[in-house]
Amino acid sequence: MPGILPVAKYRTTARAEFLAKQALSRTAEPVMTPLRNIIEQRRLSALFQPIIDLKSGEFLGFEGLIRGPADSPLHSPINLFGAAAQQGLQLELEMLTRHTVLESFAKLNLPGNLFLNVSPATMTHPSFKNGQTLAFMEQLGIEPERVIIEITENQPTFDFEGMRSALLHYRSMGFKIAIDDLGEGFSSLRLWSELRPEFIKIDMHFVQGVDRDPIKLQFLKSIQHIAESCGTHVIAEGVETEAELRVVKDIGIMLGQGYFIARPSPTPPLLASTETGRIINSSNIAIFPMAELNQRSQTTAHKLLTYVEPVHPAALNDHVFERFGANPALRIIPVVKSGKPLGIINRYQFIDRFAKPFQRELMGRKACEGLIQGEPLLVEKNMPIEELSHFLAEADSRHFADGFIITENGRYIGVASGQDLLRELTQMQLEAARYANPLTLLPGNVPINEHIERLLHANTSFVACYCDLDHFKPFNDNYSYRRGDEMIQLTGRILNWACDPKLDFIGHIGGDDFILLLQSRDWKTRCEQALRSFEQAAKLMFREEHLAAGGYSSEARDGTIRFHPLTSLSIGAIQVAPGQFMSHHEVSAAMSDAKKMAKKTSGNYLFIEQRGAAATQGGQVP
Repeated sequence: MPGILPVAKYRTTARAEFLAKQALSRTAEPVMTPLRNIIEQRRLSALFQPIIDLKSGEFLGFEGLIRGPADSPLHSPINLFGAAAQQGLQLELEMLTRHTVLESFAKLNLPGNLFLNVSPATMTHPSFKNGQTLAFMEQLGIEPERVIIEITENQPTFDFEGMRSALLHYRSMGFKIAIDDLGEGFSSLRLWSELRPEFIKIDMHFVQGVDRDPIKLQFLKSIQHIAESCGTHVIAEGVETEAELRVVKDIGIMLGQGYFIARPSPTPPLLASTETGRIINSSNIAIFPMAELNQRSQTTAHKLLTYVEPVHPAALNDHVFERFGANPALRIIPVVKSGKPLGIINRYQFIDRFAKPFQRELMGRKACEGLIQGEPLLVEKNMPIEELSHFLAEADSRHFADGFIITENGRYIGVASGQDLLRELTQMQLEAARYANPLTLLPGNVPINEHIERLLHANTSFVACYCDLDHFKPFNDNYSYRRGDEMIQLTGRILNWACDPKLDFIGHIGGDDFILLLQSRDWKTRCEQALRSFEQAAKLMFREEHLAAGGYSSEARDGTIRFHPLTSLSIGAIQVAPGQFMSHHEVSAAMSDAKKMAKKTSGNYLFIEQRGAAATQGGQVP
């Protein structure tokens, strides 16, 4: 019986392989014939998608794309080139694709440049390098200076020397070079470094949703910065929405391509659409997505780590005493055996015990493991700071003062204390508050100032508003700080509703102070609507008797009884013209002055200061 099992297994495997080969042979033949027929009968068609200059609004050129027969499963380029790869027909298909695109480009008499897709494998092939394509272009009347060789990376590229040599050859004939799908391929970044192309195309993954994703935004900014330093023009692929186009343009990327600009077509448009032109010609800047306010999850216990040379549990207490005596700042000494932490010796407890009469004489020659106070608190280095704070709060209180051991896969790497944790948490909270207010989650001081600088740098007109609650402190004192927080959150929501998310920016600088940076043309109407909405909504936060009296009385700090009006909202607005201010500091000072003027009038009030104009104006909501 034992000998039967291998035979049965072999027969089963052999039969499976036989059936698999039969199935493969049945499916290979139908695919082979249509693809060869397509190539032999030249049944390919070209589409062209415009690439737009985001400064001038004109089309720099068109990318040539290919499709198989409409009535065939190989109509899709993915299926078409996938079948060619399976059957070893990549070269034949790509050469036919190249000729079809060039022929259609010439027949349509399209202006500008042609972006011609070429794979690395065919770049060094003699059929391209020996000038066949150049001769065909001469017949069609297409100059090499108008053709950008777009390197499509569908497989790893290892022969950089061969590619560099080939590209130098093509450049000598007048061609320019573009690298497709930067950030997606196997070695596109090295290709950029090695080949120094005139154009790079950023993979559409990083473009789509860039108006909502701060990581993608940072990636595009970084690529644009690198491109500027080496003289390469960036093309943002996959622009599908107005918001994406606004952000891409505002980053400073020179060129764009995507469905929002124009879809691929056999007869592409020669001019940008009215909608695309409106965005490109607008002086408004995009609202960038804000990075996550709470970055605690990215900060781990490893940041708290301090390395203290541990002692072996068999080390003498005299040795520990000498360590503490030599270093007054040393608070704890970890006890570790073969990398495994066993405990902590606390300086003050150790010294206090040794200070007693005859204790050093009795204990000095004994092993230090006898003075370990309880089990140590072990924390893995990758534990998030916020989780660590909860973990420490639930542990024995002695660990906060004594400290805890930080490990890597259970092995000792350092120590930290509760004070270290508190210091880091405080610093993180202060830093986070600069970027966003924890109460409203609206952008804080740093994003506000950065947005003002972007507006000033773009030389665009905008309105800066300083919004402040009147008589808020008495409300906070009389109705409780919790109700005060609710009042601030209500104000933030109302002001946010008044903003156009595509054009307007709202920030919360702290307390009851908010900033609006408005590019909407109807900004005044929006401010007035916010005042009306606040007046109606705030009534729900007061008691009936206070509403009837128009306020309430309370004891002031000096002991006198004072009457306080109901909390209202004041908005001080300045209209900023291009070149009027040089920095966010100047804008901030002007906004503060306008706010002070607004607060001089009781009730919900909008004060508008027109710097450089003959007069100011204001309006109280009826």
